[in-house]
Amino acid sequence: MSLVGKLFPSVAIDAMSEMGDDLKINVFEEAVNNQQKVILFWYPKDFTFVCPTELHAFQEALPEFQKRNTVIIGASCDTNEVHFAWLNTPKDNGGIEGVTYPILADTHRQLANILGIVDQDLDYDEEGNEVFTGSNVTYRATYLIDETGKIFHESVNDMPLGRNVKEYLRLIDAYAHVQKHGEVCPANWEEGKEAMSANRNSTAEYLAKN
Repeated sequence: MSLVGKLFPSVAIDAMSEMGDDLKINVFEEAVNNQQKVILFWYPKDFTFVCPTELHAFQEALPEFQKRNTVIIGASCDTNEVHFAWLNTPKDNGGIEGVTYPILADTHRQLANILGIVDQDLDYDEEGNEVFTGSNVTYRATYLIDETGKIFHESVNDMPLGRNVKEYLRLIDAYAHVQKHGEVCPANWEEGKEAMSANRNSTAEYLAKN
C-alpha cells in the first residue's frame, strides 16, 4: 500500500550520531518543526556489501541535499552499538567512517513494520503454529518528506539493488519547482528545463517542442 500523499508516521525511534551519541528521532517532527525536507533511506544491515556503498554515496551528496534544505537520515534494524562500531570502521575495510548524518536503530521494527518494508512473511504449519520466513530486515526503501510531513516520493528496491542518489536530488528539485511555481514536471525534467501548466494546451505545446 502506497503512503505517497499521506503524512509520515509520527514515531520516535532510537538513533546514533557520528559522535556516538544515543538519540531519539521523530522523522515527521524533523520535517515539520524545522521546516525542511527529509530523505529517509532504509538499508538491510550494517557490515554488509551494497549498504556501505550507499551510505558513502549519500554522504558525498550531503552538501547538495543541504543546499536544498533537505536532511539525510539513514535507517536499519541494527542496534545503536552496531551502528557505532560500523561508523568507526574505516572505509577501506568496508566501514562507514566519515558518515555524518544520523542513523535510525529500529531494532523492534516498530517504524519499519508501520511502513511495511520488512522482508518477513507469516504462515502457519499443520498444527496451527506461526511460522515466520524471510530475512527479517528491511528492503532498500526510500522516503522523501516535505515541510508539512507529507510523503511525496517512496520507492523500494530489492536487497541486491543499490540506489541512484542523483535521482533523489532530481525529485527534490522537481517537487520544489512544483511548490514554488505551481507547474507540473514532465518526464526526465531537470532543474533549468521547461515545465508545464496542468492543462491540455500546455501539454500539447510542450510535446510539440520536445
